[in-house]
Amino acid sequence: MNKPPLPVTLLGAAGLLPFLGGALASHSLLPGVDNPFTGLLILQSYGSAILAFMGGCLWGFAAQAGRTGFREFAVSVIPGLWAFSVTFSPSAMGSLMLGFVLLLVFDLMFRGWGLGPRWWLTLRIPLSVGAIACLAVGALA
Repeated sequence: MNKPPLPVTLLGAAGLLPFLGGALASHSLLPGVDNPFTGLLILQSYGSAILAFMGGCLWGFAAQAGRTGFREFAVSVIPGLWAFSVTFSPSAMGSLMLGFVLLLVFDLMFRGWGLGPRWWLTLRIPLSVGAIACLAVGALA
């Protein structure tokens, strides 16, 4: 099964809405938000939360498979640590974009190791592209 289940697809797509809202708000294009800085805060906060969450998914894949080695678990904590470091980054949008690219590399590594559902990359690639695109829009604000 290479196609994600419908609930996963719908929830994943809905997860892009805060990215889109933040990108629009960072250019004063979101009704009710008149301060572009608010859009950047939305992108930084939500992007960091999602990056950390996705690392937790990778941890879960390793645990579910009964892995006991260091490699998979060490890789899975990097997104959370990266997300935390964004708090202190003078270029948060660029750091988050790089973090999401790195996360996609980790997704590919985990699939190569036989971890996670077969449909994972079918879901993750478009969601990563969407998140990175919205962060890039914010970076241009």
